[in-house]
Amino acid sequence: MMEYKGYRAAVTFDDHAGTFHGSVVDTRDVVTFVGESVEELRREFKISVDDYLAFCSERGKEPDKPYSGEISFKVSSNVHRTADAAARSEGKTLEDWLAETVEWVAEQTLNPPLYTRPCCSDECCCN
Repeated sequence: MMEYKGYRAAVTFDDHAGTFHGSVVDTRDVVTFVGESVEELRREFKISVDDYLAFCSERGKEPDKPYSGEISFKVSSNVHRTADAAARSEGKTLEDWLAETVEWVAEQTLNPPLYTRPCCSDECCCN
């Protein structure tokens, strides 16, 4: 990942066009950039972030900030107790366990396995 002024970018390569395409992640606003070399891509990323911040400033709009990394939510006392027990069973703090669990579920949701073997019996051999 590339990072500039707290903004991070994901990059893909278009082999047909021979160009890199980047987009700022962790914001709701859309900020993109293109480059034909790594150096150009880095330069265009910085220019795009600076242009975005200037655009927001000119319009009196607060720029969308990168996510802080803090999530606050409420669960039932039973879910809280169960999650804490699961964390302790793995020798982790509840905060660390929740962060790892949320990350794993998010990755699985956004990047599901390309192929899942069908189960051959009641006792699943896939797990």
